[in-house]
Amino acid sequence: MKDVLLVEDHVELAELITAFLKKEGCSVHHVTTGEEAMNYLQEQQVKVLLLDIMLPGMDGFAVCRAVREEGNLPILILSARGEKADKLNGFGLGADDYMEKPIDPEVLAVKVKALIQRTYDKEPADSRLVSGGITIDRSARQVYLDNRPVELNVKEYELLVLLVENAGRTLHKDFLFNQVWGADSFSENQTLTVHIKRLRTKIEAEPKNPQRILTVWGVGYRYEKV
Repeated sequence: MKDVLLVEDHVELAELITAFLKKEGCSVHHVTTGEEAMNYLQEQQVKVLLLDIMLPGMDGFAVCRAVREEGNLPILILSARGEKADKLNGFGLGADDYMEKPIDPEVLAVKVKALIQRTYDKEPADSRLVSGGITIDRSARQVYLDNRPVELNVKEYELLVLLVENAGRTLHKDFLFNQVWGADSFSENQTLTVHIKRLRTKIEAEPKNPQRILTVWGVGYRYEKV
């Protein structure tokens, strides 16, 4: 298994990113098109997908959508398109993070290692967290709703765990954002709103009338056991 699949059609940038990631101990496979990425993922497993948006043929948004439909592989988007609409689109499709170009390879390497560590290296002593119809198996990083598996991406999962661990407490938006994305994240605070919305569609009977993840206007969110 490779640590990273890098999808980037700018060969010089890809070589630079690959060099920095290898320096940090990560193995990398590089492809230049979305089609190549999908073919590779059908045959091989990776830990993190680094995904450019402006690709020839199948663009990065289409790849992100297709990969997310298949599972919860961590996805970090790399893009020269820094408009808020592009970022929200990426997060709405299930990306875990979004970095604008020009990329700082050292910052990227830190982000990749953190994603791998948070996703694959944690194994809490108390591995099961149960709250009403929600069961979180932290050793397997799997969520169940009424005993049915729920597919979440990395950030959705971390956000849900944090909320359930603090059930009944109102958590400030800044606290949630800093805990899940990190205080030095390049993501926007509105990313939190997008992920809350996505979580509600997956665990609420009526996402527009949520009973589990409640909005505390002007403050943040509170999780209630149902």
